[in-house]
Amino acid sequence: MLCIVYVTLVGAFLGVVGVLIERLIPPRWPRRWIWCVILPLSVFLPGYNRFHHNWSVTEALQQTQGTSATVDTHSQLAILTPSWWEHLETYNRPINIIWQLASGLLIVWGVANAIRVWDIVSDARRGRRESNSPEIVDGVQVLVTSQVGPATVGLLRSKVLVPRWVLTLPGMQRRYVLRHEEEHRRAHDALLLFVASLWVILTPWNLAAWWQVRRLSLAVEMDCDNRVVNALGDAQTYGSLLLTVAQASSRGPRLQPAFLGIGSLERRLTQLVAYQPLRRFQQFLLPALAVILLSVVAWMPHPVAGPCSDTHVATTSAVTGTHQR
Repeated sequence: MLCIVYVTLVGAFLGVVGVLIERLIPPRWPRRWIWCVILPLSVFLPGYNRFHHNWSVTEALQQTQGTSATVDTHSQLAILTPSWWEHLETYNRPINIIWQLASGLLIVWGVANAIRVWDIVSDARRGRRESNSPEIVDGVQVLVTSQVGPATVGLLRSKVLVPRWVLTLPGMQRRYVLRHEEEHRRAHDALLLFVASLWVILTPWNLAAWWQVRRLSLAVEMDCDNRVVNALGDAQTYGSLLLTVAQASSRGPRLQPAFLGIGSLERRLTQLVAYQPLRRFQQFLLPALAVILLSVVAWMPHPVAGPCSDTHVATTSAVTGTHQR
């Protein structure tokens, strides 16, 4: 239980740091690398602190009680007694069972989604053979579907899926859509998001991990938008196309990474055509908040209900303000 709270809290603090850094950097700078650091740090730091920088709640409470000879144990709040925390540990087994079930359901969902994508790709290949659909459009190798896409699928050998109606778009608009998916393919974004999602599968209770992966997905789309605009031109035209494609593809299933992403259209448009520069006080406030949060995360020990090892007595004593005799 304590591990769940601590890991989620560390992830939330680091996630806020990532958002602050995103807001500080110029709008055209790559953003995915922020989350490529934040996510692994959220995985590594709690594991490291669990063994090298921990704090025993029961030892701290026992030491606090030992310094007060007049303490009436019957008048204390239950949460302030070591026995309450020891009893809390008895819930670990049912929590672990629920945890494993949730991870198993996510794995099943992921396998089902992979089978669905494989079926879509197979149908597109059969359709290409039967109807002589184009294999290369505007220099991009594509698979034409009935309505799924535009999207990039596959981990090691990614493929660009485009719905048939994309081929009917005016030439420049079509090139924007295809270039976006080609950029995803070149950058191996599908593989990146898959690796990031493994942390969610391993810790399905971790709301901070879900949020961080979603922020990574948004950063991947924003980076791709910037590369397309830098290569092909006008941000206003590209933003208008995002709205057009959103309306046209609202009926089909969504895949990711994709031209529309998932639930991020408004933020992407704001970043492209309506970016608001930081005010002067924000230029000082945001870095200060980021440094404070990083300091808190670095200082905060991993709480454990049982006793710490001897090498961590100093940490426990420092946190509780007592000294062992």
